[in-house]
Amino acid sequence: MNSSNFNYLSRAMVAANIRQEVIANNIANVNTPNFRKSDLVFEDLLAEELYGPTDDGRLKPAKTHAKHLPPPDLPFYAMPQIVEDRSTLMRVDDNNVDIDIEMANLAKNQIYYNALATQMTNYINKMKSVITSGQQ
Repeated sequence: MNSSNFNYLSRAMVAANIRQEVIANNIANVNTPNFRKSDLVFEDLLAEELYGPTDDGRLKPAKTHAKHLPPPDLPFYAMPQIVEDRSTLMRVDDNNVDIDIEMANLAKNQIYYNALATQMTNYINKMKSVITSGQQ
């Protein structure tokens, strides 16, 4: 069992929780003139953390021989980022919140969070099983 899974799952759950707050804020301001909706960016940053950058052309350092020195350990931990969407205007009052999209995002995020919680529960149960089986 890999302890980094616990790290990824817990950060994803925090991101989903923050996303829920961002979506709730968007919904609360659906009738506020000049309000611009926000979104949370996390999954793309996590993919970059796990697999390296994909679009900047840089190569990740690699150890190709047992006698090579290891690449420098420069950890990059993806953290959720709130980004304001200034690209679209939905109405004449300069508010760009579409309530239907926000409600769909709310439901999607709830399903995502529940899936993460299930994965976290399964991971913890496996760890408990390993710990308790070693005591017998």
